[in-house]
Amino acid sequence: MGRLTTHVLDAAHGCPGSDIEIELFRVEGDALQRLVRARTNQDGRCDSPLLQGEDYRPGVYQLHFHAGDYFRARGLTLAEPAFLNVVVLRFGLAAGQEHYHVPLLVSPYAYSTYRGS
Repeated sequence: MGRLTTHVLDAAHGCPGSDIEIELFRVEGDALQRLVRARTNQDGRCDSPLLQGEDYRPGVYQLHFHAGDYFRARGLTLAEPAFLNVVVLRFGLAAGQEHYHVPLLVSPYAYSTYRGS
């Protein structure tokens, strides 16, 4: 069975993004159905896959990374509203794929992602 995983790297401090709230949503037309709410561990990863087994199915999904809260907790003063408060990544899971890894490299003013392995 397939699985969806993620991790966060803090480009501003050169370390894993620990204790970041992540929400996973399935996109159904114009509606979002929240499937998972998790926090990253000290390595910037979630302790278990966000999707796996019967829950892992093709479709369109969104990951919401609460980066603004993370940077504020690290002592950074962000403008209000913050340039990047919640980073939203919308992506598709295709049929027949065993593992999708969607990492986030983030700073208060930029982010990047890719489909990892």
